[in-house]
Amino acid sequence: MTGDQLSSPALLPSGFVDLLPLDAQAEANGTEAMLAVFASHGYERVAPPLLEFEDTLLGGAGAVLADQAFRLMDPDTRRMMALRPDITPQIARIAATRLHAAARPLRLSYAGQSVIAGNGGAGQNERQIGQAGIELIGPDGVEADAEVVSVAAEALGRLGVTAVSFDVTMPPLAPSLIKHAGLSDKTRTALMHALDRKDAAAVAEHGGTIAEILIALLNAAGSADEALEALKCADLPVETLRFSERLMASAQAIRGRLPNLQLTVDPVEFRGWKYHTGVCVTAYSLESGEELGRGGRYLCNNNEPACGFTFRPDAVFRAAPRGTHARRVYVPFGTAPGIAEALREDGYVTVAALELQSLPEVEARRLSCPSIVRDGKLQSLD
Repeated sequence: MTGDQLSSPALLPSGFVDLLPLDAQAEANGTEAMLAVFASHGYERVAPPLLEFEDTLLGGAGAVLADQAFRLMDPDTRRMMALRPDITPQIARIAATRLHAAARPLRLSYAGQSVIAGNGGAGQNERQIGQAGIELIGPDGVEADAEVVSVAAEALGRLGVTAVSFDVTMPPLAPSLIKHAGLSDKTRTALMHALDRKDAAAVAEHGGTIAEILIALLNAAGSADEALEALKCADLPVETLRFSERLMASAQAIRGRLPNLQLTVDPVEFRGWKYHTGVCVTAYSLESGEELGRGGRYLCNNNEPACGFTFRPDAVFRAAPRGTHARRVYVPFGTAPGIAEALREDGYVTVAALELQSLPEVEARRLSCPSIVRDGKLQSLD
């Protein structure tokens, strides 16, 4: 990169982008459509701040996100502050403090931007991440898990994203099995890395007495029916069995609500689940393979159970079919205001001339308006 490029006013820090008109409008419209679905299921919108005191933002569920947070000092209080890398821990804080006395189940929704020191995960390089999601706080049962997934699936459907797969996992399951296997710290670490890579040969090498079980669970990943059958047959210790049983029950509850949903189960997946304590779900586009959103079970700051799902709107809109743009109409200078007002009420976008033009049709085309007002009437330029 040349010196001139480095000093260009268009240059942005790595991981940050400008959204230009069409993309920005599509993201805004899509986010509002998702929020409308959330609201129709009783999820009330909250809006936590982008910036909080470090010890508040990175306490409770947010503690594991400390290495992802940008920090700065408040010039007034001299206290350290942090930009949120994820909105969910803020919802957990709100539920445990300002809404601690609100009736449960507590259903909350949100949409906003997060800033990550590093990258956005899920194969993305963005450091400013749009998020939109729901949190269901209070219930700890499988029906709550199923509701969150069904609302997420409906939101995707509203945007025309139907070629999707939901992958269900239980991040604590494999660590629990390994913890009770009596392995050394070194072997345990090597085994976790092997599972992380889905390396069956390395699992066999380091797994000891539980290698056979772990390999069976690795091989079980796939369609929900086959994976659940493999889980039923797995000879798990009592300490791990409860995780397996809950995974099976939640997957069956999701299947009961959404029998046509493409559902997969990965019993030993645990990568990327920072603060989650139970069943987790990831939505993928079947066309691009891109992750569209994820969520799962966690504990609020007061150890109250909760579950949720967070979309990445940028990924969702890449998977969504492009909608039709609003119909733009050029309104020549001197047109009666009531004409343009009536057009806007009918759903048109009016682009008003600010001075008299000798060739209004040419100006209309230059401003990307396929229609124009002539003699008080709407006319197409095609």
